[in-house]
Amino acid sequence: MENMDVTVIATSLPALARDLGQDPITLKLALTSYVVSLGVFIPISGWIADKVGARTIFRAAMITFMTGSILCALSGSLFTFVAARFLQGIGGAMMVPVGRIIIVRSVSKADLVKAISYLTLPSLMGPVIGPPLGGFITTYFHWRWIFLINIPICILGLYLAGRYIENFREENPAPLDVKGFILTAFGGGTAMLGFSLLGSHLLPKEWPVVMCVAGSIALFYYFRHAMRVPFPLLDLRLLRIPTLRASVLGGSLFRVGLGAVPFLLPLALQEGLGLNPFEAGTITCASAFGAMFMKALASSVLRRYGFRTVLMFNAVLAGIAIASYGLFTSHTPYLVMLAVVLLGGFFPSLQFTCLNSIAYADISNRDAGRATSLASVVQQLSLGMGVTIAGLVLQISNAVQGHATIVESDFWPAFLVVGLFSIASVPVTRRLPHDAGLELTRGKSVGDD
Repeated sequence: MENMDVTVIATSLPALARDLGQDPITLKLALTSYVVSLGVFIPISGWIADKVGARTIFRAAMITFMTGSILCALSGSLFTFVAARFLQGIGGAMMVPVGRIIIVRSVSKADLVKAISYLTLPSLMGPVIGPPLGGFITTYFHWRWIFLINIPICILGLYLAGRYIENFREENPAPLDVKGFILTAFGGGTAMLGFSLLGSHLLPKEWPVVMCVAGSIALFYYFRHAMRVPFPLLDLRLLRIPTLRASVLGGSLFRVGLGAVPFLLPLALQEGLGLNPFEAGTITCASAFGAMFMKALASSVLRRYGFRTVLMFNAVLAGIAIASYGLFTSHTPYLVMLAVVLLGGFFPSLQFTCLNSIAYADISNRDAGRATSLASVVQQLSLGMGVTIAGLVLQISNAVQGHATIVESDFWPAFLVVGLFSIASVPVTRRLPHDAGLELTRGKSVGDD
């Protein structure tokens, strides 16, 4: 439900914008607000599950997500839609991490790899099903139905969770870093929304700048706070570990580039090239098939070339693939676009496998939970920043070229810029030792996205 929802909405953004009386670029707020909500609430999801009970929180998260979905379907303005997406994000922030906790605590070590492989299936199938489904519903029915399909899925999930999941909880969980939560929630959320509102004309032009500055100041104070307390909400001291630092910092640059694609590509295909949502959805989902194919080869590639080499060269190939989407024109054959997007799914999939695996190369079991929280938050905020940057570059390109509406030629600068972000991760990963992650490549398989 969560993985499919993210990709369904991206294909429907132009139709959504028309119904809500907004410019399609402005609807990037719908994607950003969801990501901001994830970034705010993921760090405390594990603590709340330990305190209240994993099954209780898991079911409450599903109800929250379903409620947000219903409110999205009923929304009649940009404000109500963005607020409903934020509520959905609260549910998503609790569902996925707590679901992982439940699996880890429910199965034996011998069955853990198999269980986690089942858990990754929705993350692979969501991008396959979501874009064409969202495009089909938007083209032949109405975009509001893309949110209402979550209701039966949620009801089934509530029944299964109540029947099969034990209500795990910790007797004495570590104290919650309340000050850290307030600083990260305010800082990250305010800064991200401020960046998203730049150039949108929804608020007086100085407000987004003030929000960016205020959010950045709060994050600076969190940095000072995290270095002084024994149990910070996000332990930045873990970034002293080279492999985790490469995964988090290098990965954040890469994800800025990739996070823009689900927003930018459907928009370019529909607003720029004139395709209907269903046609755009079928092209967009091709990258997911490329990603699944690469999953089967990732372990072999890493065993042969090593993490450092793959992370460096593959980031360049992924950046070129993303930038190449900007070359699509109204005269580009449908099958050519399909083939290019399919090929463009190979490299990001391999990069995600590398980044997510090497993050734990030198992490002890004791620090695994804190490392996961830190990596997850930075990952989500990076994906959201990708949408923000892509929208801002698109607005600038449109204004510089003097077009009254978004046209085909406005998109190539945005694809070029986000592609360069992927390539910008190379200097970070280049600092890894040549044998980084060697122990991971000696096993039978390498971790998935």
